Amino acid sequence: MGIEESINDAVNKGKDLYEQNKDKIAEAVKSEQAEDVSDKVLDGVADFAKKIAPGAADKIDEIRDSADKAVGNE
Repeated sequence: MGIEESINDAVNKGKDLYEQNKDKIAEAVKSEQAEDVSDKVLDGVADFAKKIAPGAADKIDEIRDSADKAVGNE
C-alpha cells in the first residue's frame, strides 16, 4: 500500500469514527467542561491580541465572543 492509499485509509477511518460518534462529540463540545476550557483559552488569546494591537480591543472582544458561542454551553 502506498503512502497516498495509507493517508486516504486513515482519513476514511477518521470519518467513519466521527460519524459513529458525532452525537457524543456534539454533546462534549457543548458541555460545561468545554465551556470552562474554551473561556480560558479565548480569554488568554484575546488578552494577548490586545497587548499586540491595543487599538483593536473592541474588535478583538467581538471576535472572542463569536468564537465563544461556538463552543461550550453558554
